[in-house]
Amino acid sequence: MTFFIFIYLCSFWFIKFLLLIGMCAGAFFIPDQDTFLFAWRHIGAGFGFFFLIIQLMLLVEFAHKWNKNWTAGAQHNKLWNGALAIVILVLYTIALGALGLLIWLYTHPEHCLLNKILLGVNGGLCALLAIVSILPCVLKNHPQSGLLQSGVISCYVMYLTFSSFSNKPPEYILDEAGKNITVCVPSFTNGISQDERWVSVVGAVILLGCIIYSCLTSTTRSSCDALMGRYGPPEEEVARCCFCCGDGQDEQEERVEAKGGQMVAYDEEIKTVYSYAGFHFIFFLGTFYMMMTITNWFHYNHADIEKLFVGSWSPFWIKMASCWVCVALYLWTLLAPVCCSRGGYVV
Repeated sequence: MTFFIFIYLCSFWFIKFLLLIGMCAGAFFIPDQDTFLFAWRHIGAGFGFFFLIIQLMLLVEFAHKWNKNWTAGAQHNKLWNGALAIVILVLYTIALGALGLLIWLYTHPEHCLLNKILLGVNGGLCALLAIVSILPCVLKNHPQSGLLQSGVISCYVMYLTFSSFSNKPPEYILDEAGKNITVCVPSFTNGISQDERWVSVVGAVILLGCIIYSCLTSTTRSSCDALMGRYGPPEEEVARCCFCCGDGQDEQEERVEAKGGQMVAYDEEIKTVYSYAGFHFIFFLGTFYMMMTITNWFHYNHADIEKLFVGSWSPFWIKMASCWVCVALYLWTLLAPVCCSRGGYVV
């Protein structure tokens, strides 16, 4: 009887772990492995890409929340305008510097046509974001729009472009002596082959940590509200440097009691601090993303830990597509209030 009470108090985690171990063991006894892997990798690609979409949506929400918070502070203290100007200048300096660095590292005067086209497209998209964010028609329907959000998105676009080029398979040409030489990649990466196993292991650990962090931050109450389109009024914003940690209003409404020398805060009387269903769903999606990353997306037959960060076309196009989806999501948040102004669309 005590054992069943223990299982109940632990939210049936013991049974959940048994089911997980059983499913892992049962995967080795699937009769038709090829058909299963063919179907499962497409399912994993879909859910993994959906995980990326959620992270991109939260990034766009983060940029809007940042600008909304500091703009609200500028209404009471003009120093926040100076902080906004400095941050915008830093963000665009980073984006322009990253674009120039990518052109220097991943292009060649006579080769690398694909890299040149993609860098031109992504650089043009960043310029388009900056122009659209300050258009009069956009500012009329979306007063919180500005260069801060487009600067954040531009920096992330440059990061995704760099990450995509890092996963691109190397290109070889014949030099004057008839030898194969690698082009369209930084020259200093040619000598990084001695500790390839250690680099891959450390990179895999960092990747796992980033995915877990993304899953945890995606299931908070504020993140779930943002994904469902629920935002607080601008006049209730309290400007602060660490705006993403909460404004302290919820803490003031919590009932606090001291029992046995311990302060007990009842912070979940109305609703939970995080979404329980969202927590499991985001980890479910993150597991698929981790699976697809480790198995090199669609090339699972050649997926080894040593080849985790070796160039492949599938990760290259997945990350490049994520870059364009991020731009499309941000443009939608800017243009939707203009197109749907009668419907009361609010960002």
